[in-house]
Formats: sequence, structure tokens, C-alpha cells
Amino acid sequence: MKKKRIILIISLIIVIIAAIVAYVLLILNNNECNKKAKTVTNKVKASKYQLTGNSLEDFDLYFMQLENEKNNKIYSPLSIKYALAMLNEGAKGDTRKQIESVIGDYESKKYVNSSNLSLANAMFIKETFKDEVNNEYIDTLKNNYNAEIVYDTFETPDNVNSWVSEKTLKLINNLVDDISDNKFILVNALAIDMDWNEKFLEHKYMTVHYLHENFGWGGPSSVLGNKFNNMDSQVAGMEIDASFNNYDIVTKLGEQNIRDTVEKAYREYLNDPANYSEIEYVLGSDRSEQHINQVISDYLEKYISDINSNYKKVDANTEFMFYVDDSVKAFAKDLKEYDGTTLQYIGIMPTTEDLDSYINNMNSKSINKIIGSLKELKLENFNDGVITKIKGFIPKFKFEYSLDLLSDLKKLGITDVFDSKKADLSNITDTKGLYVDEAIHKANIEFTQDGIKASAATMIGGRGAGGGFDYIYDVPVERIDLTFDRPYMFIIRDKQSGEVWFIGTVYEPSLWSEDADYSEWSLYRQNED
Repeated sequence: MKKKRIILIISLIIVIIAAIVAYVLLILNNNECNKKAKTVTNKVKASKYQLTGNSLEDFDLYFMQLENEKNNKIYSPLSIKYALAMLNEGAKGDTRKQIESVIGDYESKKYVNSSNLSLANAMFIKETFKDEVNNEYIDTLKNNYNAEIVYDTFETPDNVNSWVSEKTLKLINNLVDDISDNKFILVNALAIDMDWNEKFLEHKYMTVHYLHENFGWGGPSSVLGNKFNNMDSQVAGMEIDASFNNYDIVTKLGEQNIRDTVEKAYREYLNDPANYSEIEYVLGSDRSEQHINQVISDYLEKYISDINSNYKKVDANTEFMFYVDDSVKAFAKDLKEYDGTTLQYIGIMPTTEDLDSYINNMNSKSINKIIGSLKELKLENFNDGVITKIKGFIPKFKFEYSLDLLSDLKKLGITDVFDSKKADLSNITDTKGLYVDEAIHKANIEFTQDGIKASAATMIGGRGAGGGFDYIYDVPVERIDLTFDRPYMFIIRDKQSGEVWFIGTVYEPSLWSEDADYSEWSLYRQNED
């Protein structure tokens, strides 16, 4: 049975903080710092990746550029931001300034949790360490991040893994194996399980034909195979089709000219003995001039009505947005709205250079320009005087990925918090020697067609006056190729705020031979043979 979800994404970032107790006795920290200070001194300059808002920024792209190997990857900038923000609340001095040089005054949008979207924070505290954690820090996590505070023996990771499983919609069940040496753990978990706003393949067996014009297309009803990069086997994916008729043939050629041309051709047809059976069907036994003229007149009226109806037609087998220029293709599609939140998937494929080269040279300005240039499927977005036809192929994929987060953050300029001699986490505890020794970020994604069992049939045609006769006009057609057949990157963002939930790359989509639709197709071909 085919899966009913198109996107299944889990992003989990866990910052595990291990406390190291100095050889000296506990010393109270008497040097109080302003916990709300956001000023970056000359000693710690603002990073070029410093966040200034919620929409796509260079920080969101940073980890892709840093780990720019030619493989599938996914990570969640939003999850990393949450983890850094919670860690920052516990820091002071240069440790805090380094973190703030990156996150700035960033405040994430609040989201409503449901069975389709989960965003959660927690602080797990070892019971033997709970009296050493400052109440002010706990209150900050509760009030600002809606974090759960959980006390645990840390003898087993069961409670942590159970919490992670619940907050990732039961998709990650055994995150850690051993936490016995930890004093406390900060965790942020993200997960979404959403349907497309309008499903791929929803209009099953869809066909489009513009009457009396040499144009038409049929949308496939199942997952297909297509070539991808240099892979030996075809990959699975969904064909997308759309057309926009901005060609006003009646105005362009003139109604009387069309009438004269079609009437002449129709009279020749009726006078050709080779068409005897069709003539019998149309004219019957009455071959009078008056009857023939009436039949032709009726046909011409319907003909003009038909070609007028073609003009301004918009047809698509699924809704989407797109952008194409000489160097890139972009495809965007909305997920359903859940509790006031609409997430949007955007795929961007360079066409004149390899993806790794494109990633090295891109920045938030260039990517935001592409996003801002995405076209909706509206007539006014396409050229007048032509029919525009879009045909594309969007691959399916499924994979998981882990960032080397600790190393990446160090390269970003956040170093002191990972150094036992320099870390200042005195907003968390007055205990000296506390620092971060591990930072893990894991994510996975499954991108499929939703609603393969949903179907709709559209049939345009029939038989009326005129029998088998038709006069077909050639029409000008502009074709746009939206086939994704090379490695590409993707972004999943909050369409309203621009907040980036996930970013990744696709180098190896799912194989068609492993898709459920392939089995049905193979069986069908065998039965045909």
C-alpha cells in the first residue's frame, strides 16, 4: 500500500553538556553580568553570518557550504538556532559574546504543535546535579523556550530517548546509548509529517486538448522513471505538466477569415466521395443545398465557439511555482496549512555548473532572488500571443544525514564554549569547569507523491455536427523544461515568515525499480506481452 505522506522529515539537534569539576572547591561567581546584554565588543566581532531576522540568511546556508561533499544531506537551521539560543542563555563573558556574534537578537517564530508538526525543547538534569543549576536559568528556558525540565538519574538513556521519540512523532526512538557521564543535556527536536496542498498525481488520467488547435498533452497517473545525472538506473519521480493559452487565435487571424477557411475545407470534405460514410452520418438523406448550408453554418458557429473557449485556459496536473533562466531551474510547492502554518518546498537545480560549485558561490541574496522570482500558474505570468507548455520531472528521495556540528560551530567562531579552560557557563551554574564537549545534529527526509490512490478523470472530446471532419490550426507554443535530472538543493521554509526549517542536497534520488508503482507498471507490461 502506497504511503500517504509526501514529506516525512525529522530534524534533531542535541547539545550534550558534560560538566568537569575542578580540583578546587566550588567557588561562587561574584562577578555578575547582565544576562540580557547583546553588545558585541571589539574583542569579539560580529560574524558575517550573524542573524538579523527570520527569513533565509547566510547562516542558513553556511553548513551546506562547509560540508559541501557530493552526497545527499539535510539539516535544520531552525533547530540549530534554538539550541544555540538556549546555550547562549547560560553563557557569560566572551563565551556569550561569541555565540551572540552569530545569533544576534534572533527570535524564532512560535509554532503550534500537532500530529503533523512538532517543535520541542528540553533540559534533562542529573538528580545529583539539580541543586547546582541556577533557578534563573531554568525559568528562562521555561518562559522563553517553553522547555521541559526533566530530572533523571542518567543511569540509562531511556527517558531521553522516550522524550525524543515522542517529540519526533515516534520517528526517532533510540538516539543515545549512554549518558551516565553527563550532568545535564539540552535538546531541541523538530519533526513534520505533512501532505501537499494539492497532491501530485491527484488528477489521475488527466488529458488536455485545445479544440481545433494542434496542441494537447496527457498527465501520467503514476510514478515514472527518468534519467538522473550519471546514475546507471532510472530514478523514481512525478511528471508535472501545465499549459497556459494566451494565444487569441480569433483576434489574430480574424473571425471571418477563419470562417471562410474552415467553410472551404468543409465543403471540399463533403464533396469527396472517399468520405461517403461520414457524409451519410452528417447529411442523412437530405442533400439539398439549403440543408448543406445549414449543416455548415451550424458547424462554423460551434467551431468559432470552441476556439474562443480555448483562449485564457489554464491547465495543470498539480499546483506549483517555478523559475527558469539560463543557469538555474527552481520548483516550489506548498504543503497544506496546519494550525496557521504553511511550509513550502523549494528545489533549485543549477544547469550550467556542478552543484558543489554552485553552492560554493551562492549566498542568501542570490537564493532569495530566485525565491522572489518564482512564478505562480497564472495567465498574466506568461507571454501573450503564444501557448506556454511546462513539462517537468521531480524525483523522489529518502535519506538521512548527520552534521559534524561541533566542528562546524568552531569554524563559525564559537570556540570558547567547547574549551574547558575558557568556557563560561556561569548563568547555568556557579560550578567551575563546565563546558560543552559534544554537539550532534541528525536529520532525515522522505519526499514522495501523496495520494496515488486519489484519482480524477478529465475527458475533452465527443462527436457532434461535422462527423469526422476537423480543421486543425497550428499554434505557436513556447516550451519550458522543468525536468530535475541533475543534483540539486532544496529548502523547506515557512512561507509567511521565511523561517528556514530544513535545507539539503539531492545527489542520489530513489530508484524507480524500488518504487511500488514500478511493480505495477512491470506487471502491466507483462500482461500486455
